[in-house]
Amino acid sequence: MTAINPILEEGPIAEAKALNDRLAGLDLAGRLSLVSGFGGRVVFTTSLGIEDQVITAEIGTHRLPIDVATLQTGRLFPETLALIDETENQYDIRIHRFEPEKADIDAYAAQYGLNGFYESVEARHACCGVRKLKPLARALEGAAIWITGLRRGQSANRAETPFAEYDAERHLLKVNPLADWDLEAIKAFVSANGVPVNPLHQRGYPSIGCEPCTRAIKPGEPERAGRWWWEQDETRECGLHVAEEAAAIAAQ
Repeated sequence: MTAINPILEEGPIAEAKALNDRLAGLDLAGRLSLVSGFGGRVVFTTSLGIEDQVITAEIGTHRLPIDVATLQTGRLFPETLALIDETENQYDIRIHRFEPEKADIDAYAAQYGLNGFYESVEARHACCGVRKLKPLARALEGAAIWITGLRRGQSANRAETPFAEYDAERHLLKVNPLADWDLEAIKAFVSANGVPVNPLHQRGYPSIGCEPCTRAIKPGEPERAGRWWWEQDETRECGLHVAEEAAAIAAQ
């Protein structure tokens, strides 16, 4: 990867480590400002969840040169779709929508059935690949830095999330500026700054994805327990943040 800043000169893994150490000492606004000033295209992908809304609020409030994108999978909750428009209006920003290709959806339905993701892990991963991973690849075309809303407290699988890491599959730096924020800090920021959030959060949905694949959680369950609830693997992910899944889509 071409160096985009003096801090990023020694190879991708060293670059990520140096950036990780520097981000650790900054607040959220400082973290976003730092990476947005490196040069090159910086993309933030939002699911419109509460943590992502915090990042969008900072980007919009400080007018940072960061592209905001969302994966409009075709199966999102109506509340999520409405929040896209509300957020654009409140912060006077454009949220770029990336949708799956009709040919990919048709091919998936022919092989597995439209809701075949309930039948096997293979089918569910294939659906996520069509509706999320392939649109993500388009969203990140030409990007030097990818910003996400990953937090360590979201699940055991994300407990070691760094502030910055090198995504070898996509050949870019991945920045997680909320890695050390807990849910209470997120809620406090939202309340103090009037950030619009998905009303589903108040109905027991701390993590919101596609409507057929998301349920409210029960008391005491982890934040992401409502995602793909019919599967038994406690570390289940859609593949956006799992290198092996990204590599499989890239190979296609």
